[in-house]
This record gives sequence, structure tokens and C-alpha cells, in this order.
Amino acid sequence: MSDSDKRQFGSMGRSNRAEVTLDLPAARKMLPLVKMIVRDIVDCHERITKLAPVEEKLERQRRSLDWQERQERYHLQDELSKAQGDLKKAVSELKELGLALVDEDKGCVAFPTRINGRAAIFTWQPGEDNVLFWSYEGEEMRRPIPTETSARNTSKP
Repeated sequence: MSDSDKRQFGSMGRSNRAEVTLDLPAARKMLPLVKMIVRDIVDCHERITKLAPVEEKLERQRRSLDWQERQERYHLQDELSKAQGDLKKAVSELKELGLALVDEDKGCVAFPTRINGRAAIFTWQPGEDNVLFWSYEGEEMRRPIPTETSARNTSKP
């Protein structure tokens, strides 16, 4: 996918599904599953990034390729198609959970919520231990979740 396909933080996009609103404990409870899905997304993105330039080069030279090079081209096309399908499936899994991928390169995921009556998101990306940031819909800045909010929303009554 191109850079133009990236979304701003908070840009959840609209679908036919009912809008999901999650509180912080629910978002954090989903994190183990989200981490597995994002690992697949990042892996697929890396495979596509690696394979696409080689496939494009072979495509440009397709008329002058010998048989072995043609076989390599067909094999690369199949691998690229599979990686693109796997990526689409993983992104779809996030959407089914009511979540959105806001940065494919980093694997940043948005968990929809409401803060002070406004549409907002909690965000997480690989390398972070937990859901630690939020932003209002349409904002690019990721704000840290205040410690007192985080403690209050994770403690058991």
C-alpha cells in the first residue's frame, strides 16, 4: 500500500458496522489478540515491501526473460499475491473487532472510544507494553493516557 493509504491518528473510517466504543480496560483486554494480528500485518507488509520491487523489475523485463527467470517471476507474483491477500485478511480481522489500522508501517492500531463526549481513540503499536496513548478523532498527536486514569481503569472493584 502506498503512503497515501495511511490514515491520521483518530481517522477511523466508516463502515456498515455499528460503531464500537471501548473503555480502557476493554481495549487492554483485547491487546493480546491485537498483537498477534498486528504481527501478521507487519510481516505481510515487510514481505510486500521486499518482493514488490523485484517483481516490478522482472515485469519490466518480461519479454527478454529466459525460462528460469520467467518461473521466478511467476513465483514472485504468486508470493506477492498471497502476501497481499494475507494483509487484507489481517486488516479485516481488526475491522471485525471494531478497530482500525492507522499506520501500516508501524502497525499502529486505533481502539475507538469517547473522551469528554467527543469521538476519540486509544492507540497502541508494536514495542509498547500496553495501550498507553489516546487522541481525539482527526488529531495526529498521540497523548499519553494520564496515570491516574490508567490506574483507575485497570483496578478491580
